[in-house]
Amino acid sequence: MYKVASLFSGCGGGDLGLKGGFEFLGEQYESLPFETVFANEIDAKIAEIFEENFNITPDVNDIRNVHEDDIPEHDILVGGFPCVSFSIVAQNPKRLGIKNDETGKLFFEMVRVLKKKQPMAFIAENVKGLLSANKGEAFPLIVQEFEGAGYTVKYRLLNAAEYGVPQNRYRVFIVGIRNDLNVNFEFPEPNYFEEGSLFDKSFIPLKNIIFPENQIEEKYYFSEKAVEGMLKAKKDMNKGRAQDITKPCNTVGAHLAKVSLNSTDPVLKLNGRYRRFTPREVARIQSFPDSFKLVRAEGTQYKALGNAIPPVLMWNVGRKLADVLIEVETKNPKNTKLQLI
Repeated sequence: MYKVASLFSGCGGGDLGLKGGFEFLGEQYESLPFETVFANEIDAKIAEIFEENFNITPDVNDIRNVHEDDIPEHDILVGGFPCVSFSIVAQNPKRLGIKNDETGKLFFEMVRVLKKKQPMAFIAENVKGLLSANKGEAFPLIVQEFEGAGYTVKYRLLNAAEYGVPQNRYRVFIVGIRNDLNVNFEFPEPNYFEEGSLFDKSFIPLKNIIFPENQIEEKYYFSEKAVEGMLKAKKDMNKGRAQDITKPCNTVGAHLAKVSLNSTDPVLKLNGRYRRFTPREVARIQSFPDSFKLVRAEGTQYKALGNAIPPVLMWNVGRKLADVLIEVETKNPKNTKLQLI
């Protein structure tokens, strides 16, 4: 079993994906050889959701205040570090700097832990925009920082909808394997295609996960006043966010508790009425199994779920990583996992 240290853990979507052993929409996602031994989450309320679902109490702390020696030994470091504005220091060669945004330092905290603890591998996740930050100049320097910590790095932009998640959610995954292990990681290929076709993709539609109208409380529906306000505006809903339930959902975010008809978050229009998603529906959109426990106020649930890594997507990445690490163990059975370079 490989030990996982989880930073920016949220409610544990990434950790659940690495753990496996759950069912989603009738598909069984087998257990993977990963066990979370440390989790760090700065939001105490969201940390309660994590604790409710895992046999571990997260360290509720700003990661900048956590010393490397306080993080237990681990084989895998995982972190969906917050997306921030990087600056480019115009030196020769160019160097990655930080704008006046304290959260920008969080990426470097992950690199700091890697340099000190030297786990076998790491998985970092971020939004699509990371690739184009600073006109595309920042991302190569981010990869360079990871490589400088002693890792062979690969990255790919993945769409969750192509891996069994009922949501179009594009995220950059960065995977690093410690240099001395000398193995090659390959990302999983999309696994949802029409049978017999090389081109027509078959995605899970939103209609497969939303609840029937008679199971929805009135509080989730928008008032007539809100609808009238939208109709009086001389334009359609912002970005056309009313969802086509025959397709995967648009990307859900952390602000669904405060969603309006002109927000950038998806809403439903069914039988002539507009409503927002329930927290459990958001969990399903993100590929959490119904067995995943939702606690605390709904606002906290929406925030935690909207920021989460889809477990099914992480499971696909984790399965490929497990194959690589098992290959390492087979080649080097003597204490490879914690052997430092």
